[in-house]
Amino acid sequence: MEEFAVTYQNYQSNTTLNIIMLALGILAVIGAWRVFVKAGVPGWHSLIPILSTYDICKIAMTENVGLFTVLSVLLPIVYIYPCIKLAKAFGKGTGFGIVLFLFNFIGFPILGFGDAAYLGPQ
Repeated sequence: MEEFAVTYQNYQSNTTLNIIMLALGILAVIGAWRVFVKAGVPGWHSLIPILSTYDICKIAMTENVGLFTVLSVLLPIVYIYPCIKLAKAFGKGTGFGIVLFLFNFIGFPILGFGDAAYLGPQ
């Protein structure tokens, strides 16, 4: 039974990891803000979770925006399709859309601060 004993040390928070995660989250939000501004959407929309999902779908796609917003909220794996379409709306490829889905703290700042221009839904 002793091997299953839970100690306080197992649940102590790692301050360094928390600071790194906070910094990556802030980087993703700032990058998303810049992407929204490039696409002509108010940047503060990136701060509101469901509204930002809706706006990403609206920026990236012309059809089924509401459907993909609801599905992306309920089934997060579906969010990969709007990410790929968003990458194409900025002139990037499918691979970048997958990076945007998996590592949004890398993808959004590249789109927001890079030289990628918004081309419209593709």
